Amino acid sequence: MTPMIKINHLLAPVIIGVALTITAPIQAAGLPAEVVHVKSAPLVHRIEAVGTLNANESIILRPEQSGAIEKVLFTEGSAVKAGDKLIVLESSLYKAQLQESKARVNLSRIDYQRADSLVKKRVGSQQDKDSSLAQLQVNQAQQAVAQTKLNKMTISAPFDGVIGLRKFSPGDYVNIGQDLVQLTDISIMKVDFKVPENQLPNIHIGQQVKVLVDALPGESFTGEVYAISPNIDARNHNIAIRAKIENRDQLLRAGLFARIQIITHIDDHAIMVPEEAIIPKNDQFFVMTVTDEKIDMVPVKLGIRRDGAVNILSGLSVDQVIVTAGQLKLFPGSPVTPVFVDGTQPPSAPAAEQPGA
Repeated sequence: MTPMIKINHLLAPVIIGVALTITAPIQAAGLPAEVVHVKSAPLVHRIEAVGTLNANESIILRPEQSGAIEKVLFTEGSAVKAGDKLIVLESSLYKAQLQESKARVNLSRIDYQRADSLVKKRVGSQQDKDSSLAQLQVNQAQQAVAQTKLNKMTISAPFDGVIGLRKFSPGDYVNIGQDLVQLTDISIMKVDFKVPENQLPNIHIGQQVKVLVDALPGESFTGEVYAISPNIDARNHNIAIRAKIENRDQLLRAGLFARIQIITHIDDHAIMVPEEAIIPKNDQFFVMTVTDEKIDMVPVKLGIRRDGAVNILSGLSVDQVIVTAGQLKLFPGSPVTPVFVDGTQPPSAPAAEQPGA
């Protein structure tokens, strides 16, 4: 055997060993995949609904007697107090009728007193006395009617509020029941909304609500549930709820669209994972987990979604490693090279022993 052949025979095992050492990690390395550790975090459970704002009280003032508008005692858009006189109708006819009825009352009272005196002197009949008393009472009733009609010629505010835009001018002749002006109390606003019937156990009187209004971006208002309908809507199985909101700055107006949030409870240790980790398949949901750099498919039960994350009710535990990207190229049992994207690192592998140590 020549020296060159002998050297080749001696180097062959070394070359093969080096080759195996170099290629072995390449064969074992899997596809890279973005992963994170499963973590727990507080989760606020809330009911979300949409509704409409309504004034605490709101009416359209209408006359109970017809007549011409004599006086307008308010400024449109101004605040008024309960009992403030707002509109006066021309009432000379009713004043005259009242004076006439008062005169009749006075005359019938004199007649009654005379009849009563005669009865006491035993020179008058009881029947005449009774008739005069009845006539007095009739005239008194007619006086009360005349006074009531006269009073109705003045329209007053029934409650504190803000007067709206009038639909008449001074001197206009208005009829009974004609719309004149709207009075609205917006010191407190009511918000009406509906929730599914299965949420009824989570709603109670006095519960706080958060109200957001699209017309007032950046603003939020706190209210309180004060009424729950005793009936369920049989068509859509919803229940009507009413809350009230203090409107101290008068920012809210009746008719505004509102978004309502009601906190029902807080889960301090909810398991949350990114939405992109969820894999839907055959009416089920799965998450890919990584154990010893191998892929496994784990079925999970989903809870609520919130801000790009999903609450996992069962199937995962804290500190498990899950895949958040690259799932299409992976399958159960396939090797993977984890790329941690949540700022954590995988547990460091124990250092290999050096030969001869």
